[in-house]
Amino acid sequence: MTEPVKVLFVCLGNICRSPSAEGVFRKVVHQAGLDDRIMIDSCGTGDWHVGKSPDSRAIAAARQRGVDIADLRARQFRSEDLDEYDYVLVMDRQNLADVREVWRQNGGTEPVLFLRFGNSGYDEVPDPYYGGNHGFEHVLDLITEASEGLLHHIQERSA
Repeated sequence: MTEPVKVLFVCLGNICRSPSAEGVFRKVVHQAGLDDRIMIDSCGTGDWHVGKSPDSRAIAAARQRGVDIADLRARQFRSEDLDEYDYVLVMDRQNLADVREVWRQNGGTEPVLFLRFGNSGYDEVPDPYYGGNHGFEHVLDLITEASEGLLHHIQERSA
């Protein structure tokens, strides 16, 4: 059996966007019957939420779509992640700049914007933390569409 494809989602604090992406992508992968072929994780560039659950609004919005992220815990991005993961997918340009700085120093997997795998017309997943519940719904729409594109990309590369 070949090594599983390893996917890492990165945002700022790892309590809204990246755990939502982890949960949604897990569901997409599960529905495709590829749980044993794709490993999925998430993290944040900042350290202030390490060990905490996702934002309650993110948990509620995901739950309404049949995605359970309540058991996830925030962790901080590490330089070793660039060596361990095949895909390092960041949510916005600031996350990209932060992770790319580490990549320039250490090499490994080059980080890219997650939404490049979607067709939403957006290139960044907006941070819903300071907005209302609608922001979490919008994030899930963007993440779901990009997750389907990412899975299709992984399947094509593995064929």
